[in-house]
Amino acid sequence: MISVLMRSHNDIAYIRQTVEALLNQEVDDNVEIISCDDHSTDGTAEYLASIPGLRRIAPPAGRYVPGKTLNYMVSCANGEYIVFNNGDAIPQHKEYLKNLVAPLQDESVDCVFGNQLARPDAFAVVRKDYERAFGDGSISKNWGRFFSLVSSGFRKADLLLKPFNDQIQYSEDSEWVNRNRANIVYVSGAIVEHSHNYTLKEVRKRFFNEGVADTQMGKSPISLLRALRNVIAETLRDYIYLFKHGKFGEVFYPPIYRWVQKISYYRGTKQ
Repeated sequence: MISVLMRSHNDIAYIRQTVEALLNQEVDDNVEIISCDDHSTDGTAEYLASIPGLRRIAPPAGRYVPGKTLNYMVSCANGEYIVFNNGDAIPQHKEYLKNLVAPLQDESVDCVFGNQLARPDAFAVVRKDYERAFGDGSISKNWGRFFSLVSSGFRKADLLLKPFNDQIQYSEDSEWVNRNRANIVYVSGAIVEHSHNYTLKEVRKRFFNEGVADTQMGKSPISLLRALRNVIAETLRDYIYLFKHGKFGEVFYPPIYRWVQKISYYRGTKQ
């Protein structure tokens, strides 16, 4: 059996498409979908309650901590295979689950993650980042143990034996694969639509906290000079992408976005 574990919080814009796509998968195994909604107020919870094929569980009591919620959901699952699929990550075809879990039949594989397509309204810099991180996987394979929990698969037995860290607020997926020196397989043929056009305030918060989390995982803080070089290098890549794709209306955004992103990460590593 495959247990699809779906977290959500105020995802009404996407949750219907995600659930419908998951319910219509063509896969040679039994599938259960377990939903854990984090107190949504936009109608997400009411929609989930209206779907008869869905098994709903309440989130753990207390402050939301990703690893704590993930471990609890795993403990509630019945499947041999665990698939994490965010409530706003929309599967793009009926073979999504079948393709995603297939590599897990090889006992040497510890976990898998799927391909993420940026949404049609994604900013150009966001779309470029997703194409580099996912796509055919040729770029991100050189980034060490790059991994994304948004669309991913594990064996339940492994997660029970080696649970997620429930003491950190960000990067719990990266922490797991690095702590366990996981053998990761990227499945380009398991595709979801997923991206965020974060505000600059949200970018600042996200990358600051990723810097904090990376330091907690034992990574060395980066220097200010390295952060500035990262701003320049990524901005140059952004401009090449913008001009290649004719996105001239966004030419003023890349240096602002990259400054906030890279300097916030730098400050997080110093925290």
